[in-house]
Amino acid sequence: MGWVTDTVHSFNSIQLREVFNQIIALGLIVSSALVIWKGLSCVTGSESPVVVVISGSMEPGFQRGDILFLHMSKDPIRAGDIVVYNIDGKDIPIVHRVIEVHERKNSEETYILTKGDNNDDDDRVMYNYGQKWLQKHHIIGRAVGFLPYVGWATIIMSDFPVLKYILLGTLGLLVLTMKE
Repeated sequence: MGWVTDTVHSFNSIQLREVFNQIIALGLIVSSALVIWKGLSCVTGSESPVVVVISGSMEPGFQRGDILFLHMSKDPIRAGDIVVYNIDGKDIPIVHRVIEVHERKNSEETYILTKGDNNDDDDRVMYNYGQKWLQKHHIIGRAVGFLPYVGWATIIMSDFPVLKYILLGTLGLLVLTMKE
């Protein structure tokens, strides 16, 4: 009877080690993704080095689902630049073209007006109440490259949040049940 208890104890110990190893592997995957994201942020100078175009406001130049790569350089922002900006109090970054820039002499203040290529009006209607211009602190980055349509997975998961949880749960189960 003692050998049965020892065998069950060994089997439980092995299973526990395997589960622990799988949890560590999942943690390493997640932390690696975070390190890569932070590394890209440092290299590009942008808090968000990659964004997905989620609307058709920049068509035909950028389509819904395109992934944009951003960079924030010290070069001044000029009319014609495609920038990604965030408005205070709103979570979703916006990808639009700069159509007007005003720089005050003897001051570091820059006032920026944007517009989507596919929109009839400028973006003042999207800015906060009473806000007529963007300033440098609103700009997340300048578009320096893109991958067409690769961001559709993000759009689908945003439009159908249940899919995001199903995908994350499935990936978690795969990692936990995967044998080496």
